[in-house]
Amino acid sequence: MRHVLIILLSTLLATCGVQPTLLEQVRAEGELRVVTRNSPITYFIGQAGPEGPDYDLVQGFADHLGVKLKLVEADRFGDLLSAVESGQAHLAAAGLTVTAERARRVDFGPPYQQVSQSLVHRRGRKAPRSPADLVGKRIEVVARSSYVETLTAARGKVPGLVWTEDPTADAGELLDRVARGEADYTLVDSNLFAIYQRYHPELRVAFNMTEGDALAWAFQRRGDRSLIDEAAAYLAGVRASGHLAHVMDRYYGHKATFDYAGTRKFLRDYQQLLPRYRKQFEAAAERAGIDWRLIAAVGYQESHWNPDAVSPKGAQGIMMLTPDTARLMGIENPMDAGQSIVGGSNYLWRMKRRIAKLSPDIPDQDLTWMALAAYNMGLGHLLDARQVTRTNGGNPDRWVDVKEALPLLMERRWYSQARWGYARGRETRAYVRNIRNYYDILVWLEDGPEDYQEPGQPGQPPVTADNDAATPDRRSGFSRDPPPASIESASREREGGRG
Repeated sequence: MRHVLIILLSTLLATCGVQPTLLEQVRAEGELRVVTRNSPITYFIGQAGPEGPDYDLVQGFADHLGVKLKLVEADRFGDLLSAVESGQAHLAAAGLTVTAERARRVDFGPPYQQVSQSLVHRRGRKAPRSPADLVGKRIEVVARSSYVETLTAARGKVPGLVWTEDPTADAGELLDRVARGEADYTLVDSNLFAIYQRYHPELRVAFNMTEGDALAWAFQRRGDRSLIDEAAAYLAGVRASGHLAHVMDRYYGHKATFDYAGTRKFLRDYQQLLPRYRKQFEAAAERAGIDWRLIAAVGYQESHWNPDAVSPKGAQGIMMLTPDTARLMGIENPMDAGQSIVGGSNYLWRMKRRIAKLSPDIPDQDLTWMALAAYNMGLGHLLDARQVTRTNGGNPDRWVDVKEALPLLMERRWYSQARWGYARGRETRAYVRNIRNYYDILVWLEDGPEDYQEPGQPGQPPVTADNDAATPDRRSGFSRDPPPASIESASREREGGRG
């Protein structure tokens, strides 16, 4: 039927002496073909299906057009533009840097992200300060990439500069080589380095070879700009609505800071401490319908997986449960690792469920980050932050907006009007960011980068003594049934904070 429509449209337009535009062809075919590459900054397959910044945006564009998205995965970076030039794909969405050389082959849409090209080396070696210090060093970059153009331009001033282009490796593989000492340097985009540095804390940036490089989709060069213009309109819309900021925050928002010593300690503790408690994390998280690695990340942020930890406020155990929270969750001994993990998992689940009931339209990943914030500062303070977000014109259902409101709860002009008053919102924002970082690393260590997904997939509600028959809502992952009155009442009493 679709082919019939295409033929009819083409015939009608031909009889009128008008050729269909590319946009009209895409809509008539019902398919948008996009070439991309497998990468944590573009597109990858998580447990929940396809993910990645470029994937999220290009899927949104296909939905905007009312067509299906068909992905064409390129084996090599250099194949991306060729696929567009040949018409195999309507566009390339793969974190492509806009360069003068590429602009002679394809047309670019409007930029959706700004990055820098960073020269990366292994920590412990003398850092170069300029391209002149790179002469005689082993430099490896992705073949036919924008990094080659950058180095070629630098060689105009530094004639002795040489490098090796690898036609099969991606930037992540080259970072691995630098980390192992098999290469001295490589060039990568700053957004990619922000991700990989979590797993290779021995890597660092010597200096940036470029600044403010634009990333954009690439289209076939032709007189017809209908598809490019529509993409520009779509990107302008997602930028204005805040969705673009949400996508960027989802993948990069928690990676703005880096603690070398802390990450090294986390990697050691992963090997030495986590095996002692892994089964408890897995069992408790399965009952709560939460990724066990997220619960483990919370436990590490709270106590560094120390079951004997005690805070000045009386919080105890791996999950640092206060006496009130322990009683609420039916935990008799919070210093027992297994009981503490069960209590923390169930409490986080209850925070997610209560927030979801208040605002059922919150995307699941945003819901998870808000639940973490409530776990730290109390549900009441989180609700105050959502109200501040709304007052400032932000979207209270988006974590990217709510996290910016959290520090305002430390300012008198805001907390004096808040129902629950002053809160250490800046600490809570850092708390969530740290947990997201730990979660990233755990996923990487367990599965590899291709399996990374945001936590918060639907699951069963926690099984407790007073709730062992709740019916899960598969849309949200939370029970449709309200908690028992005693727990609901206790939760209201604890709105102001966990501990």
